Amino acid sequence: MAESLKDIAVKLQHPRRSLGNRHRSQAEKFLELSAADSQNLKWAEQSARQAVLHDFTNPNNWRVLVRIKLETGDDTGIQAVLNELFIILGRDPEQLSQLNDIDMSESGSGILEAALAADPLDPDQWWGVISANEDSLFTFMERVRILDLSDYRANTLFSRRLERLRDSGREDEYLELARVLLAQRPSNHESWAELGRMHERRGEHDQAWLCYDQAQINFPEIPVRDQFRKRMESKMDGRSPGPWKAPEVTQRVQFLERMQQLATPSFEEVAEVELNVDAAAPDVFEEVSRLRSCGRSSEAFFLARRMAAEGIEGALKLVNEIRDEINDA
Repeated sequence: MAESLKDIAVKLQHPRRSLGNRHRSQAEKFLELSAADSQNLKWAEQSARQAVLHDFTNPNNWRVLVRIKLETGDDTGIQAVLNELFIILGRDPEQLSQLNDIDMSESGSGILEAALAADPLDPDQWWGVISANEDSLFTFMERVRILDLSDYRANTLFSRRLERLRDSGREDEYLELARVLLAQRPSNHESWAELGRMHERRGEHDQAWLCYDQAQINFPEIPVRDQFRKRMESKMDGRSPGPWKAPEVTQRVQFLERMQQLATPSFEEVAEVELNVDAAAPDVFEEVSRLRSCGRSSEAFFLARRMAAEGIEGALKLVNEIRDEINDA
């Protein structure tokens, strides 16, 4: 069965700029043709939506979609578009409820432009705006610690922003905040791989392996963990009394416990669950089920990964189910 556009976007993580540009160009052509035949507005909107789907980081894709909504007089649609943008920017969409009495046909474009100017979608432009002010950087880092960035687009956008923070020399802040992001969206394999590369450069090989392991579990098509193992083995050949070994199970479990704690809302507590390989472990399966039923899929994912690391039967199947659940959210 062919993958849906959403499935492809989630799996690839990164925006597909060329497809976004192509669909935006089609939307603009249909919008131009609508002057003679209003039926073309329907095709224009469809193409504009595809442009945003393929590349949510290009502000022009959002602009053309709002322009089309203005042409159709769809005030509710404009507000829905702005809601989506605010989610990606890590803003509280409820802020828009204050604008319910405002005529979106007059103010929608202005609100869009103000949001894009204050919080550019392009990570390099964003860095140019924020890096000149230390207070702004501090505010950004505090926001990452408290925002809901579980939406895959928001998680991807903020991952790119954290890479700019890392490249400026703030490695420790990057290491902390990247984990905060990944706790909310553990299927972000690209960010796991970037985190692994940072640890590898720092000579923190066990941490690197743990991150690469998460990346490969979530996207087996790119075997970054296996490639890292080969690099380590080639480094050790003839220069070490023994081969390099992956972290022990206890280290993996401790790592996953820390990630589960990060994924737990501040008003909740991580349940103390004993993992028992020899038993059927009904308590831990019940805890995973409880977390999933409460919409806390990220916590459930890390708990299931702990179970898999401990060798509990059925845990790996559970990991795959929860990963698909997160990607479909």
